[in-house]
Amino acid sequence: MAAPWYILLMLRKVAVVLVFAGGARAQSAEQLRALIAATPRLPLQPLAIAPAGPDLGTVSSVAMDPRGAIYILQRGDKADPVIVVNREGRVLRSWGKGMYKVPHSIRVDPQGNIWTVDAGSSTLLEFTPEGRKLQQIEAGEVATADKCAFPTLCGATDVAFGPDGRLFISDGYGNARILEYTADGKRVKVWGSAGSGPGQFKIPHGVATDGKTLFVADRENARIQRFDLDGKYLGEWTHLGRPFALKMSGGALWAASMTTEAAGRGGDSKQGPRPAPFAFQIDPASGKVLGQIEFSGPHSIDVNAAGELAASGCCGGSNPMGVWLFHR
Repeated sequence: MAAPWYILLMLRKVAVVLVFAGGARAQSAEQLRALIAATPRLPLQPLAIAPAGPDLGTVSSVAMDPRGAIYILQRGDKADPVIVVNREGRVLRSWGKGMYKVPHSIRVDPQGNIWTVDAGSSTLLEFTPEGRKLQQIEAGEVATADKCAFPTLCGATDVAFGPDGRLFISDGYGNARILEYTADGKRVKVWGSAGSGPGQFKIPHGVATDGKTLFVADRENARIQRFDLDGKYLGEWTHLGRPFALKMSGGALWAASMTTEAAGRGGDSKQGPRPAPFAFQIDPASGKVLGQIEFSGPHSIDVNAAGELAASGCCGGSNPMGVWLFHR
């Protein structure tokens, strides 16, 4: 039996929408590739860091402290979740067994303390550089079941450090919101909701601040949204691909992002280029891209005072267990 005319009409409308959406994404990817080609390459060279001893699982995040130590947050069960190495990969110390569900982000605060974010439990832990636990913050209201972005990823994703010890947390894998806490772990404010409008999010995956503006990597909406520190929407940038992680360093905003080609990681190469991870150095006032480099993975980014870049290969990168330092 032939389908009724109104069902055929609806199917045609859906087909038109899908073709239009695919074309728009392809156009956006082409524009981003053109922007990359016109932007100076950053003067950085990759150095693979191979920690001696531990059998790493997926490396979710990497950070550097002012003394040159590299902090690795990994998800394998054969080594501690937090592993500290030097530039040659020699393990200096490690900790964290039994403290995490899904380790997600690691950051060094202005005082030199180490913060981790657990995307499974929405728990933030603060440690000394030697691994002594200082504080635990339970963000709470963890998403469940079909409200989770992925089966085991239901909670918070990242943390940024504002003036006067203010903490800004992206609660991205289920709640699509931003949380503000005091330095001693008291909740101040919550804003944001699921969606694609101003101040709405679809996996807010990373946050950074210059002390006046909060930048949010709104990953699946392929944009960086900007807010004042009270949560007022200031605007957005949509020309930087699909951003995963952000970092303020040296007066610039750094973004780890993926290009937006339609072909997935397992897609047909005949469709054209596949999505690739890039790091962008951005003018935080205008959004202008100052420099770019294709690098190992988009999931995390850190930049030290010397302009060196640390990255992990997780989640779209070339090696999920990889750790790289990009040095001048």
